[in-house]
Amino acid sequence: MASDTGVKTRVIAVDKLQLPAKPGNDCLVVIYSADSRQLGRRHLLGAEPISIGRGSDNTLVMDSDSVSRKHAVVKPAGESFVIEDLESTNGTYVNDAPVSTHVLRKGDQIKIGDTILKYLSGSDMETQYHETIYRMTIEDGLTGVHNKRYLLETMDREIPRARRHDRPLTLVMFDIDRFKTINDTFGHLAGDYVLREIARIAKARLRPDDVIGRYGGEEFGLVLPETDEAGGGRVAEELRARIEAHTFVFENEKISVTASFGVAQLLENRDLLGFVKDSDEQLYRAKRDGRNCVRIMSA
Repeated sequence: MASDTGVKTRVIAVDKLQLPAKPGNDCLVVIYSADSRQLGRRHLLGAEPISIGRGSDNTLVMDSDSVSRKHAVVKPAGESFVIEDLESTNGTYVNDAPVSTHVLRKGDQIKIGDTILKYLSGSDMETQYHETIYRMTIEDGLTGVHNKRYLLETMDREIPRARRHDRPLTLVMFDIDRFKTINDTFGHLAGDYVLREIARIAKARLRPDDVIGRYGGEEFGLVLPETDEAGGGRVAEELRARIEAHTFVFENEKISVTASFGVAQLLENRDLLGFVKDSDEQLYRAKRDGRNCVRIMSA
């Protein structure tokens, strides 16, 4: 369609966003799942209860060994909705706390097995839904920090900026030591808890212009504008010490957690992938040197 200015309107298909059929319906939106096909799925809430579990007879089926056959149910309660755990093996969590019965409030995050759903209330639901979908494109649903895509986009933006203004730029890559052992010993829910705590500890340390993202699995990246590798090393060492000193307790089990860090400053001949490789090589060096340490490219 063209206006009288001659400028054509571009039409974009939005059917895949599964927009609400009508305003006023409360719903659950999948914001994190091991099955990428489930991301963004919307489940409307109404007069009928929604049963959640591994069994095929549930309204919302989650095909995961960490989900019980009959895990939980969401049902109306007056003007609200409540979620009730059905004595599941691994429990139902709302905002990281285990619950037996919980009245849902706008923005609550429900974790069942390896899936996280967000509760959106009926008021202004279309706006909430669009905001949730947007955040899914830049945030990691499990930890709440930025995802790999946003981290790479940040570096792609900061690299030419650093060169244009002749200012340093440092990348810190770090991951959790022996994370598989944590999962095998304490369970994957405990592993998820550790990832969220690590992200929270790191976010509390960073400056407003610094960017943290989950690069993948148990690996995170920190983009530090206007920071040389010596400054990046100090940030990494302080964060390493904070993680080592932090008490990680999940369901009354104390978990010992450490992390290894690699630090690299942007070199003149490095593109984005080379920048990441430099930092990653220092991370692998830290692992080879016994873990729970910081290694800097020029040191």
